[in-house]
Amino acid sequence: MDPDFWHRRWERGETGWHRDEIDRHLRELWPRLGLAAETKVLVPLCGKTLDLLWLAGQGHSVLGVELSRLAVDGFFAENGLVPEVTDDPPFRRYLTDEIELLCGDFFALGPRHLAGVAAVYDRAALIALPPELRIRYAVHMEALLPVQVPRLLITLEYDQTQMAGPPFAVHPEEVEALFSARHRIQPLADLDVLDESPGLRARGVSALKERVYRLEPA
Repeated sequence: MDPDFWHRRWERGETGWHRDEIDRHLRELWPRLGLAAETKVLVPLCGKTLDLLWLAGQGHSVLGVELSRLAVDGFFAENGLVPEVTDDPPFRRYLTDEIELLCGDFFALGPRHLAGVAAVYDRAALIALPPELRIRYAVHMEALLPVQVPRLLITLEYDQTQMAGPPFAVHPEEVEALFSARHRIQPLADLDVLDESPGLRARGVSALKERVYRLEPA
């Protein structure tokens, strides 16, 4: 899965992962992380999610990373925001009020880009990646954040033989394998969401769970 795959999806409007509402788990469970309002939050592979606005509304400084310029431009235009745009190779940086978006490849991030980040919200990053890239993602995140920070992680669980991702199935044992060496993993929610996901049902999925975890530094 290369960057062109995601560029084509955005160009064709094939963005079934995008929601025109704030994620319910974010509203309900984010307070469980116990973060101060001024905490800087990283949202990897953020697309144009409204969750960015919700986090900023809680007083957080929000840093999103997104590959697609169409998604980044769409976020600001659709929410009536006019960002300051500068080039910071290999990224283009968009900044307005409490929200900063870096447009470019997540794997090109260096520690300097994440200076001050003290929490992570991952609803759509881990499940967007095939298995080999999930390992690379976890390793890269550890390198970017040498001082470990709390995270809210949302995954999907289904029979991967029924459908080719994305979104990909990420089971609890994989979450443990990827993150338990440096985090305490606490399950927060476990919901049957097949009835809420007609697109995935149409692709052959017969059972679908959404799981939410709090990851705390070990």
